[in-house]
Amino acid sequence: APESAWKLLVYSCTWSYSIYILFFTKNNYFYDAPSTFYGWKSGSEVPNEIYLAYILQFSFYIHSVYGTLFVDAWRKDSIVMLAHHVVTMLLIGFSYAFRFTNVGILILYLHDITDILLEGTKLAVYYKTKGGRWYTACDTLSTCGFVLFGLAWFVFRLYWYPLKAMYAAGHVSKVVNDGITFYHFFNGLLWILLAMNVYWFMFIVNMAYKVVTGKANEVDDTREYEAFSGKNGKAK
Repeated sequence: APESAWKLLVYSCTWSYSIYILFFTKNNYFYDAPSTFYGWKSGSEVPNEIYLAYILQFSFYIHSVYGTLFVDAWRKDSIVMLAHHVVTMLLIGFSYAFRFTNVGILILYLHDITDILLEGTKLAVYYKTKGGRWYTACDTLSTCGFVLFGLAWFVFRLYWYPLKAMYAAGHVSKVVNDGITFYHFFNGLLWILLAMNVYWFMFIVNMAYKVVTGKANEVDDTREYEAFSGKNGKAK
């Protein structure tokens, strides 16, 4: 629970800051994603507000690698989670080095919202039973949170992410700047990220299916191992 509360706070701050950058400054990249590559050139100056977002995000993902390895319970998707953190750090680092930061901030915005809903829902699940008591309000919150989480995952990560960010990085960047540095590597990482988004969406669909068909009475984490728990694989 403390780790989820910490992540909820961090993701809420980073997503709110992304909203500020994309909707309250001149960086109107959400509504005009292709403009992320207009006027691109290697070595151009990165705006201070985007630089700060990058520093915060990169620092947090260093912590996330440590958390996955040494703090979080080992789950079915832990290897994929670790790979996700590495891919994200590569995207942040190389997009900064080659000045793809405009589309980078858009990608971060499109992903952080689901993490807010995920950690909030996990907290509600944790507190459904506390001190031997059952809290109906937390049960209701966990169900509502799961529904919103699934919807947000589909809209932000499976619809808007390829429609806006991947389109800008894969097509617009090629049209505007043919032979752009880092093109294939960057877009390859974006496709890997999309594949991971699809992979995790299968867990969401699986959980929804179990609840709807009555195979599960409540929202739970379908990523848990059935026979083992803990990173060292100790039997329950």
